Amino acid sequence: MPTLADNLVQKLRDLDTQYGTLEAQLLDPEVLVDHRKVRTLSIRKSALHPIVDRFRKWSGCESRREEAAQMIESETDPELIELAQSELDSARIEAESLSGELRSLLVTAEDRSVSSLILEIRSGVGGDEAALFAGDLLEAYRRYASSRNWTFNTLDLAPGDAGGCKACIVEIEGEAVWSNLCFEGGTHQVKRVPATEAQGRIHTSTATVAVLPQPEEVELELDAGDVKEMITTSTGPGGQNVNKVATAVHLIHEPSGVEVRMQDTKSQAQNREKAWQLLRARLYEKQKAAADAERAEARNSMIGSGSRAEKIRTYRAKDNLAVDHRLGNSFNLDRVMSGDFQPMIDELVELETARRLQAL
Repeated sequence: MPTLADNLVQKLRDLDTQYGTLEAQLLDPEVLVDHRKVRTLSIRKSALHPIVDRFRKWSGCESRREEAAQMIESETDPELIELAQSELDSARIEAESLSGELRSLLVTAEDRSVSSLILEIRSGVGGDEAALFAGDLLEAYRRYASSRNWTFNTLDLAPGDAGGCKACIVEIEGEAVWSNLCFEGGTHQVKRVPATEAQGRIHTSTATVAVLPQPEEVELELDAGDVKEMITTSTGPGGQNVNKVATAVHLIHEPSGVEVRMQDTKSQAQNREKAWQLLRARLYEKQKAAADAERAEARNSMIGSGSRAEKIRTYRAKDNLAVDHRLGNSFNLDRVMSGDFQPMIDELVELETARRLQAL
């Protein structure tokens, strides 16, 4: 009997086929001239390699088991039967080990294949202190991205009156970017003495983080005819161009009501590109959330739930601790805010992998 269920084997075969397609695309001269596409395809191929490599080894073990079992049935020579039994046992042990690794890899395969995301940070309750905290989170994620050699591109930034940011939207690209940052979505709470506090009292403020997996255009059903586009003048501080030159782009996806405004640059063309990029990500998240809700009972989504539970983490300055409430565990606050999220993220990945394995 195979050490993996038939439905898992079929999924693994599909991933093996995808891997072969990616290899072929990366040899295509037309693809090789598009450096951005090469990067995206290379990241996907790299994400699939561990699971495809183990699946091919597992398939080899299964073939060895079948051959050994056939030899035991057909042979009469005791020595050959003993050799075949030894080979059968060896292949079975190796296949069982590989099947355990494959189950864990399989339930996170889609996560690792998403190489680009949109990260939105917004100040919550707490006034100026909330904006300062949102700015601190933004810098912590920037440092974490740098440590992972990911690209970190600011799409839009609304600074706070006393510093930090009221809202910020960034694009992050790189290998395993979604599988690591998908857990950051939710409400982040900080307990500390604000720089503006004269009495030394501890305040509680919040910032919200949204993490949107950024799909390829072909993965999303988006009819340009459903989108109303308006070009307006920019608003807010920013020099002579503001309120004079029409460069801001406002998109409304009429079927869903999703709206996007982009005025980050003085170039209308660049603002349009960024606006469409953000619209696709938000629509993808909306479509995915609806699909996840439909199959919530099965709990077999390959890219996580994307839900935003209240207060996923509390940052306690007095104790120098960052407490993740999903893990029930705390981490050194100074290290986390310097960008060292990995120990916390590794535990979250382990927890989510175990949950998905139970749902298989």
